[in-house]
Amino acid sequence: MLINEQTKIAALLKHHPDALETIVSLSPDFKKLRNPLLRKLMAARTSISMAAKVGGVKPEDFFKALAPLGFEVDRNSPLPMEKLPSKNEMPQFLKELPAEQLVSFDVREILSGGNDPLRQIQQKVNSLRQGEALKIINSFEPVPLISLLGKQGFQTYVNTINENLVETFFYKTTAGKAPKLEAEASSSGDWEEVMKHFEGRLQPIDVRHLEMPMPMMTILETLETLPAAKALYVHHKRIPVFLLTELKDRKFDYRIKEVQEGEVYLLIFKAY
Repeated sequence: MLINEQTKIAALLKHHPDALETIVSLSPDFKKLRNPLLRKLMAARTSISMAAKVGGVKPEDFFKALAPLGFEVDRNSPLPMEKLPSKNEMPQFLKELPAEQLVSFDVREILSGGNDPLRQIQQKVNSLRQGEALKIINSFEPVPLISLLGKQGFQTYVNTINENLVETFFYKTTAGKAPKLEAEASSSGDWEEVMKHFEGRLQPIDVRHLEMPMPMMTILETLETLPAAKALYVHHKRIPVFLLTELKDRKFDYRIKEVQEGEVYLLIFKAY
């Protein structure tokens, strides 16, 4: 298989069964790839170049380690520039940012209480002034939030202090109004009609007992193998805004039915 700096980690893992442990051996930061749900979510988005920056290694280290597995480097393909900062290099914008222009928000207590900090994060993002940055303090890298805000023009710097403490910075170096995080949910007005369409073809899943970000990861993992003719019937505690954005990107349609506080049903399916 020909690879270059833009080759996705998911492609490497799919091509050779030993690629996973080979990659993990390059940096302790890659151990999280052993978690199948995290692997599904992160590997498809992460290129060799991105992973190298996160792990504090070089793309060449990947190439050398993967060579015995039959991977060959394609040095002829043009490589677009990526904007992810190095793990150990804080972007100049953040280095020069006055303390009063950094908005910090620790979401660990909210998550430990079984609640979703999305609404509070939304308020923080929407209230950012030009030149300010938001720092989310968490126990894991908020991949869905990074993806969502990245599409809205935010750059990201992730500082992993230890396995239980991660600081993620969101900032813009150009002028522009901060986006709203609220995602439009499909109307549940035709809920019964859609339910009838998939009668006998529903695959149920309950994610209410899972801690964030596992509900989203579990749903995306299940969708990987969902037959095209079926719909995933999800029992959730809340409307998963980050998930809805991801579903649109993956060409899935959905319907939402709010039963009561703490009880939400979702139907996720390929458009028909």
